[in-house]
Parts: sequence; C-alpha cells; structure tokens
Amino acid sequence: MRYLVGSAFVFASIVKLQGKRFTTMGGADEPIDSAWHMFETLYRSGLWWKFLGLGQIIAGLLLMTQRFSKLGALMFLPIIANVFVITVSYDFRGTPLITGLMLLANIMLVLWDWDEIKILINKTPVMDAGNRLENMRVWEITGLAIFIFTSVYRLSVTGYNIFLWFSVCMIIGITGLVIGVYRYKKFSIK
Repeated sequence: MRYLVGSAFVFASIVKLQGKRFTTMGGADEPIDSAWHMFETLYRSGLWWKFLGLGQIIAGLLLMTQRFSKLGALMFLPIIANVFVITVSYDFRGTPLITGLMLLANIMLVLWDWDEIKILINKTPVMDAGNRLENMRVWEITGLAIFIFTSVYRLSVTGYNIFLWFSVCMIIGITGLVIGVYRYKKFSIK
C-alpha cells in the first residue's frame, strides 16, 4: 500500500517540479468554476505549482522508504485530503473515486502505525521491536528502486505509458517480496 500511494504521488509530482502542466490542455478559456481553469491557475502560479510537486515527492519518497513511512503517511494525509476535496468540488467525474480510495488507503496506513505514532497526541506509544517481515531492509531497497525508476521514467519520457510504468513497478515490488519472504524464512528458522 505504501508503494502504491507513494509512487502515485511521485509520478504526479515530477511534472509539477519541471514546471509543466499536469493536464494536456490549458484551461485559461474554460469557465472559472471548472477543473481545467483551476489546474491552469495552479500551473500559472509557478512557485506554488512547484511547491505542490515538492510536497508530493517528499511525502511519496518518505512513504516508500519504509524507514520513514510513518512520517510519510502523516505528511501524505493532508495533501491527499485536499486533492480529494478538490476532485469532489470540481466534479471530476470518476476521479473522486480514485482520490477517495487513496485517502482511505492513507488513513489505513496511519491506523496501521497508530500504536507508534499516537505519541503525537500525548498517548504512550507501543513500540514493536518484533522480527516482522515489513521491517526488513529489502523493503527500503525495493521502495528506493521504485522511487528511482518512477523518477527517471517521468523525467526521461515525454509521453508515458501508464501500463508500462505500473508493470515495471509491480515487477520490482514482486521481486522485493520474493527476496523478503525467502530471507525472512531463512533467518526465522535459525
């Protein structure tokens, strides 16, 4: 889940950091209350557009590192909540379903780590020191590999093939899973 929502943010952030439009068409001539006009306004803001991209790429990277995923999930939450409200407010047709699922996934990630991050509201944390599969270093490497691939792919390709990108990310993730399970079983037996 961390890789999926994190890589989606990294994927979307690269064009913003490059100062490019998120959509293929401009929206200056569209009605002021349309989604296209809103995107055009964000794009033309320049610094704000790049700042949005920077926030997205940092949250995505932190989520994908596993080591800092709790911080990434907390940083991701207000960003994806904002994106969800925008897609609902501007009637993006099916997009609120996608952004709503991303918001739900992020809430689930925060709840998954709740025992450790509840210290932020003055509750005693419960630190898990167990030998869990998710704490293995292979997941940090897998997340870094997906981050690097996504960044390089978005920077080097003018048009993109979402299925190619997703397939390569899946192959990287499955490879990490196979290695992680193998190593977990190997070292758990001893």
